[in-house]
Amino acid sequence: MTDSTKESTKEFTLERDCELRFEIESKTQIIVELKSGFAELYGTELVKAKKYTFIQGAKVAIFSYQGCVLVIKGTPDVCYIARETPMIQYLNTHSAIEQMREKADERGTTGPVTLVVGPTDVGKSTLCRILLNYAVRLGHRPIYADIDVGQGSISIPGTICSLLIERPAHIEEGFSQLAPLVIHFGHKAPDFNNELYKICVSTLADITMERLKEDKRTQSSGVIINTCGWVKGQGYQHLLHATKAFKAGIILVLDQERLYNELLRDVDSSVKVVFLPKSGGVVERSQQARAESRDFRIREYFYGSRSPLYPHSIDIKWADMKVYKIGAPSLPDSCMPLGMKAADNMTKPWPIQPGPQLLHHILALSFAENVEQDVLKKNIWGFVCVTNVDVERQTITVLSPQPRPLPNTVMLLSELQFIDSH
Repeated sequence: MTDSTKESTKEFTLERDCELRFEIESKTQIIVELKSGFAELYGTELVKAKKYTFIQGAKVAIFSYQGCVLVIKGTPDVCYIARETPMIQYLNTHSAIEQMREKADERGTTGPVTLVVGPTDVGKSTLCRILLNYAVRLGHRPIYADIDVGQGSISIPGTICSLLIERPAHIEEGFSQLAPLVIHFGHKAPDFNNELYKICVSTLADITMERLKEDKRTQSSGVIINTCGWVKGQGYQHLLHATKAFKAGIILVLDQERLYNELLRDVDSSVKVVFLPKSGGVVERSQQARAESRDFRIREYFYGSRSPLYPHSIDIKWADMKVYKIGAPSLPDSCMPLGMKAADNMTKPWPIQPGPQLLHHILALSFAENVEQDVLKKNIWGFVCVTNVDVERQTITVLSPQPRPLPNTVMLLSELQFIDSH
């Protein structure tokens, strides 16, 4: 326990339908305990008398429908009780989705597929977490799909993923990350390669919708999809593409009326478009904060967060590596081979000669064993990070979550980099 947790112990009484919000920006930890009443964190119920620890970077909103007393040890950078909160509207949204699940279960059909959209920093991933937690608390098994390549709530940034949710998220650590389906994109935003992003989303949608059919309870539970915050121009076209790819029946629009009205105009009339307000506790992040968040997610993949992991350092000969990058610099159609378009160039695997240019880059290990297989539609074993390049010996050293040998497979270069400071 740090000194800061000994400095201050405060008791907060929340009335009905109120929320305690706090942020931790400094290198300290805050301990929260539910003394009496009932409270939840993004849909996960707090257990009375159990101590929950939150660390630097945490942005927390503990809500109570019936009122409660919370004890906080430590001094958050920001801390206040909010009496105006959208949680009742979020609960009503969950209730409407729940009715669709019940009808799907009775008919033996696919449950509601819900797309959560909105600009950056409006609480899309938080709303997804709330809706997923409410679903599993009622015995459902929904699938969570995350097509936001910028932050990576399931895997590392630069990927899109889906995950079967079977139990509520852990208060401190979120959802269990066991057995996610991960598709490699390799960039921190869709506009780095729009054509590739569309293929990745379509691939994830096809596999996810097939997975729904494997279990009756999962099929009726449906899918909840988190999206990128890019909602203008090509970003808006990506939202329309995702709606069609996943066959979404509900679109929840957070905070932006313009986007809500555009979607009402452009999507099929069978799709329900619902406008919801964002929480007043949502904080707009700077570019630096976003970069730090990406770095933290990658670090967490290799080293863990609360439960430490111990990755392995492995040397690989250049001759044993099959490294590819998806997409080459764009060229005008007139410069392309006969019958080939510039868009094709952006979705083709290009071989990369191992060398110093790989230093600090993330490499995705594809399930495709050779490039003749459709590497764009294969999911990922896992990731390694290049920590050293020895030109004389023609070897590279990678940081790997698992010991040698690595799968003998195609490695896909990611533009994301991670500098290992351990």
